[in-house]
Amino acid sequence: MVLEATVLIIDNSEWSRNGDYTPNRFQAQIDAVHYLFSIKRSDNPENTVGLIANAGDSPDVRVSLTADLGVMLKGMQGLQVRGESHFDTGIQIAQLVLKHRANKYQKQRIVAFVSSPIDADEKSLVKLGKKLKKNGVSVDVVNFGEQTSNEQKLAAFVEAANNNNTSHLVTIPPGPHVLSEQIRASPIVGEIQTGAGGGSGGGGGDFDFGMDADMDPELALALRMSLQEEEERQRREAAQQGGASNSGGEVHPDDGDAMMEDIDEDEQIRRAIQMSLMESGGGDSGEGMNDQSDDVVASLLGSLPGVDPNDPDIQNALGSSDQSKNRGNGSENKDKSQE
Repeated sequence: MVLEATVLIIDNSEWSRNGDYTPNRFQAQIDAVHYLFSIKRSDNPENTVGLIANAGDSPDVRVSLTADLGVMLKGMQGLQVRGESHFDTGIQIAQLVLKHRANKYQKQRIVAFVSSPIDADEKSLVKLGKKLKKNGVSVDVVNFGEQTSNEQKLAAFVEAANNNNTSHLVTIPPGPHVLSEQIRASPIVGEIQTGAGGGSGGGGGDFDFGMDADMDPELALALRMSLQEEEERQRREAAQQGGASNSGGEVHPDDGDAMMEDIDEDEQIRRAIQMSLMESGGGDSGEGMNDQSDDVVASLLGSLPGVDPNDPDIQNALGSSDQSKNRGNGSENKDKSQE
């Protein structure tokens, strides 16, 4: 996720009226400006973008560095096709705009559209490119419309400005294709996708929700934040459930059933008899209660399928329960007599 300030330079000269690009050279640049603004902002919310119109009496700074789409749209209103392009002057003004950026940690980049013949000679362009390289300014040039006449000059300019493959020249021939789509497939955007952008997800690929993040970056950002919040909520719930399962005092209703399955049938019968005796006793004592308990046990054993109340193991279990209960009653009586 690169932190960057970018100045876009539009060639709004009379040459941009030509219709060899869809719908014409000028409108194709306007669409590309929308696309580049959205992709720069989606790559990093702190990125800023400016806009310069390169033709007329002199280049015109339409939009200073901003992160507001509304400001960018307002700056493009009233932009007209007029005069001749001033490529080298526009590059120098863009460099001054970048120099006065508010956040000095932002890297500097210029993206220039060229749709008319360049008047400057190759030597002066090379000198200008070296100056950009010295000041740490990367430059991308979109050469279209008059690409044949400008190819050699622009190649020399970009080569002089290039530093560790951070500057690019993209030549796009005329045709029915959309200019912004050609830029999307070029190294200008490819660097954001796989290079300095670090796979930030704003490089024009398909978004995780089956949508193109470049078409609506604000919606894509909202969906991404919502997904992150949901994942965080699920992690908190999982942590709480894990802590509850590790606590010692919690009793689960199914634990008794699992324990009963692990013991043999005789032990199950013995425990059932003891539980019946405890429930029927209810805290009372005496001979009458013992007799009542015996009746309850006999009724319980008779109702169990396949159980013989006269079985020696069952009788032994009953005898041991009676003995333990008698010992308990005897100790209670002894304590009461001492009082």
